[in-house]
Amino acid sequence: MTLRHAHQDAVLPAGDAARLRQILIACSNLLTWAEANCGPQFTAAAQDTAEAAGLSRAPGALTSEVNLAIDTLDFSDAAPGVR
Repeated sequence: MTLRHAHQDAVLPAGDAARLRQILIACSNLLTWAEANCGPQFTAAAQDTAEAAGLSRAPGALTSEVNLAIDTLDFSDAAPGVR
């Protein structure tokens, strides 16, 4: 098995995509809870994490990106059928 290059499309079995979606939803829920309950230290840590990943430092940007990833899974084209 070789690592897929960044320019190559990935095709995931439905079960794998569903598992990734579950994990992303859990991350989104945790981030939303932490943003509401953990104060400025969490906000700063989330901003630093987002920036380290090449994302915006705007408040809530990391949560928005996780939610966008969920939408990407939900609205991606289906893989071609097996012949």
